Amino acid sequence: MSDFLQLDEEPVLVTGVANRKSVAFHVGRVLQEAGADVLYSVRSEQRKGSVKKLVGDAPVYVCDVEDQAQIDQLRNDVTRDRGRLAGVLHSIAFADFSAGWLPFHETPRSAFLQAVDISCFSLVAMSNAFRDLLDKDRGSVVTISISTTRMAAENYGYMAPVKAALDSAVCFLAKSFSEFSKVRFNAVCPGLLKTSASAGIPGYVDSYLYAEAATLRREAVQTEEVANAAAFLLSPRSSGINASSLVIDAGMSVNYFDKQLIGRGDIRQE
Repeated sequence: MSDFLQLDEEPVLVTGVANRKSVAFHVGRVLQEAGADVLYSVRSEQRKGSVKKLVGDAPVYVCDVEDQAQIDQLRNDVTRDRGRLAGVLHSIAFADFSAGWLPFHETPRSAFLQAVDISCFSLVAMSNAFRDLLDKDRGSVVTISISTTRMAAENYGYMAPVKAALDSAVCFLAKSFSEFSKVRFNAVCPGLLKTSASAGIPGYVDSYLYAEAATLRREAVQTEEVANAAAFLLSPRSSGINASSLVIDAGMSVNYFDKQLIGRGDIRQE
């Protein structure tokens, strides 16, 4: 079947591409391979220049989601150029750790609120801005979250609570939009990935290797696998899935007590 995802020539807006390692970049590539008409939105003019080199002739817009006026302008630009959207990928997150890696209870108020604004509320703001452009019968909005917000990893700072807010927002947006449309909202929740953003997390390599060992297949989740899931959720093929979080962790969440991990010999006994 040549158009399995039923997205041929369908306009889809992809946000959050930073470089080739970005989840958003991989999602855009999968969508393009499926024949979709992919549009991109990035945070700055500088980022636009680098992303244009990656996506060729695809339109690239600039939108800093902290500024409602820029969100409105993005909507106006997409309305002018396409007139409608089949879907939106929200792959935007930010945390300011300039104060250092502090215990969670010492999280600076301003940093936490900015992270919520950019990483969570931006989904609400963009969904509201694009509500009249999204196909009311087949439209889909997908955000990128994390595999669990209940695992209190010290080196992830305050982003897990922020992602928890994002996961909840997905459910509330699905309910809210159901009053006037069939637009669906879902989250893809990957395990640990090799991305540029993760590279800045202290101790991430050790966490990544542990997560890989904990997967049932002993192989880390690949960004392409996350992108495939996101593309599926953006497509009409996933029409029965709404207000859901799809975990992509290769079975890691059921394997914390794997005998090989327990027997590694680095667990201290009192």
